Amino acid sequence: MPGLGTSFGRGGATTAQQDLANADCILIEGSSMAEAHPVGFRWVMKAKERGATIIHVDPRFSRTSALANIWVPIRAGSDITFLGGIIHHVIENELFFRDYVVHYTNASCILRDDYGDPEDNADGYFSGWNENRRAYEMESWQYKGEGLSYPERDLTLQDPQCVFQKLKRHFARYTPKMVEKVCGVPPALFQKVADTLVRASGPDKTAAICYAVGWTQHSKGVQIIRTASILQLLLGNIGRPGGGILALRGHASIQGSTDIPTLYDILPGYLAMPQGGDEETLQKYLDAHTPKTGLWSNTPAYFISLLKAYYGKSATGENDFGYDWLPKITADHSFFEYLYDMADGKMEGMFLIGQNSAVGAPNTRLQRRSMAKLKWFVIRDMVETEPARFWRDSAEIERGELRTDEIETEVFFFPAAGHAEKEGAFTNTQRLLQWREK
Repeated sequence: MPGLGTSFGRGGATTAQQDLANADCILIEGSSMAEAHPVGFRWVMKAKERGATIIHVDPRFSRTSALANIWVPIRAGSDITFLGGIIHHVIENELFFRDYVVHYTNASCILRDDYGDPEDNADGYFSGWNENRRAYEMESWQYKGEGLSYPERDLTLQDPQCVFQKLKRHFARYTPKMVEKVCGVPPALFQKVADTLVRASGPDKTAAICYAVGWTQHSKGVQIIRTASILQLLLGNIGRPGGGILALRGHASIQGSTDIPTLYDILPGYLAMPQGGDEETLQKYLDAHTPKTGLWSNTPAYFISLLKAYYGKSATGENDFGYDWLPKITADHSFFEYLYDMADGKMEGMFLIGQNSAVGAPNTRLQRRSMAKLKWFVIRDMVETEPARFWRDSAEIERGELRTDEIETEVFFFPAAGHAEKEGAFTNTQRLLQWREK
């Protein structure tokens, strides 16, 4: 995920569920963990038994709220303002973990003189905005000094061009009054949450943040997660027992889609699938996907290790470690392209496994109407889902948009076993990859 990847170098949870038991405070937002992750929630309860404070921020009062010490009802979609308010509180009152912030974050790094943020430019843009390309050119975003390895720093955090001062100015707008106006959270309740998080963070205490698709499915989900990352870094809660950010996955197949993976455009471990034509050789692939800095600067080692795991002794330097044997992507094979082909009558049949696109995908009306244009349709699931009966029981049938006797799609419904009934590769929220027996 870009929010975590931008902050920590890799887009995954920074901690494991079991480590939540060591937390002094746990903020759950964008998730009803007690209901959606009941097994992992046991570690939240372990922390509570130790005296940790559990905070649940959610528009609804759920089972998670009932088990929390503090429930904060919030307007849906206003999470950035709520978290930004806590950041403002921490910075303005100098409640951040100074030694941690100075020595283990980029807060003291000094940005180039030509860098400007929206406050400098008064136009809502950071420096480097290219109106023609509708994208940023990030040259001005670099640090002073000798590249990323040896940037100029101000350990007092007072230089106006240091990251900390830019951060302070950016979040100055997120006052308790603004939080109340945008989020609907009373100042007293907001203050209680902020004070609780601060008291549970520092040299001898840590707090954790847990979130799920209540954040990631927002159009601004990346920015919400990035804001939470900034807060945890200010409080010194990353890389320490009981701290961190736990990205709770909605289902094993979500994490499995990237770890194992099942998505068409990536290889295990988030490595990009080679593109046909532009990346016809191993070197061209590595040139296209290897950044100069960060964990992904090791992409050649990651990728060649994968090829060796695939092809064993047959993978040698002379044959580019079997790179030519890997399939290459030649077009957009994503779900939406399938949908458009269905809608246009270009697809004769479809296998639908582990997905309910008739109700769980965007524009479900188009989904169901497109199913009616298939010649054959195979659904495999543990129960009869909406796609298996769209031809006789759907909103379109009720409205008369589709007629059962006019639908020529031949539907095959196959029963399926749950993951606990099968053996195979399995991953979970914290990316613990294992082979499961029946």
